[in-house]
Amino acid sequence: MSAIDEAAREFRRLPGIGPRTAIRLVYHLLRSPPGQARQLAGSIIEMIERVRSCDVCGNFAESAICTICADSRRDRAVVCVVESPFDVRSIDRTGRFPGLFHVLGGVLSPLDGIGPDELRIALLIERVRTSNGELREVILATNSSVEGEATAVYLEQTIRPLGPRVTRLARGLPVGSDLAYVNGSTLAEALSGRREM
Repeated sequence: MSAIDEAAREFRRLPGIGPRTAIRLVYHLLRSPPGQARQLAGSIIEMIERVRSCDVCGNFAESAICTICADSRRDRAVVCVVESPFDVRSIDRTGRFPGLFHVLGGVLSPLDGIGPDELRIALLIERVRTSNGELREVILATNSSVEGEATAVYLEQTIRPLGPRVTRLARGLPVGSDLAYVNGSTLAEALSGRREM
């Protein structure tokens, strides 16, 4: 396999990159100054070496605790539960959510062998239990897919007996959509109109 074909194959592993886009990216890098491709490669290597999961919420971080969890201005009485760090970015970008986050790392999917033990659910439950009543609301912001809804119902039944208010993002988000692709104003309205489960 040629170096060009091998590079294109690696680009195709990225989400949303098909064969034509992959080859365009390879040709772009080949036409660019050599330093540009080396800088890109170096940035990717540095990112892989520096970025890890936050010990508190599971978001991407460059230290033990992410910038959101470390921010003393955030409202510690509200935690928004999401599927992935990408969802954290989507919600935080709205500027309408002042609280903290908890990243599950996916959703319940028995057909794929993903149960509660494969997600960060036990850490969420422990976080609620050890809050000493400081945590007053848990917002369930999983996607509107069948698995996302099942995960939200499971979490609601597990968290509600521990005391905090459990809410779900308001309807209005397109069913089957991913939070990562919802525009900011729609997401902000969904946060404002959240409801009890």
